[in-house]
Amino acid sequence: MKSRGGIPASLGAGGGQAYEPRLLTATLDTEQYPDAVATARVDIRWFTTGDFSIHYVETRGDNTHWECRWDRHPNTHNTRLHFHEPPAGTDISDLDLPSSHPLDVYSTVFEAIEQRIESLW
Repeated sequence: MKSRGGIPASLGAGGGQAYEPRLLTATLDTEQYPDAVATARVDIRWFTTGDFSIHYVETRGDNTHWECRWDRHPNTHNTRLHFHEPPAGTDISDLDLPSSHPLDVYSTVFEAIEQRIESLW
């Protein structure tokens, strides 16, 4: 399977709790990355309310992670739409997207992932 921009990926679906949507995991082709990156994946959850969580994770050979997450959900730490910044995903900033349509959000996320891959080379 090829994702936006030609990022090769394979897909798998995992079940969640009854109150949350299923998890869709796309495992990205690590041949697009330098050797230091052992695995890369995108975890996607989309709620019937229009809320979502898209989590990007790179795992290095030494088992360290570089990750970030695009979220839209009610919370007490930021606005409903926010971004968990890399490298650890712990710093959070408000996010402004021109559209919350799934295709527009996916386009934004995969463009950011492509820029990340380019920055590694």
